[in-house]
Amino acid sequence: QVQFAESGGGLVQPGGSLRLSCAASGSIFSNYAMGWYRQAPGKQRDLVAAISSLHNTNYVDSVKGRFTISRDNTKKMVYLQMNSLKPEDTAVYYCNLQDSFARATGLSSWGRGTQVTVSS
Repeated sequence: QVQFAESGGGLVQPGGSLRLSCAASGSIFSNYAMGWYRQAPGKQRDLVAAISSLHNTNYVDSVKGRFTISRDNTKKMVYLQMNSLKPEDTAVYYCNLQDSFARATGLSSWGRGTQVTVSS
């Protein structure tokens, strides 16, 4: 089983930046695509950025050009650089395996997440 611990969230003004970090445990980490997810109050948890084991990336349209996902397999870390933040980015951010089947079968578990609040 692989577990994750997110950090780096906080309160920022619109247009500001944050860098989120995700520390992973487990030897299987480097073989899986990773994703950053976010969940706002009253809404479902959605994937916003993903990175493959070969470092290919993809983003939901609403964050393209503003967010950058990266990973360091040696350190078992995943990062999300968030620039030009908007109030709509306010949510709890989580990292996890992007593979939903792997998550569903218990290979990974959700961490506590880190709160990102964008407000003036």
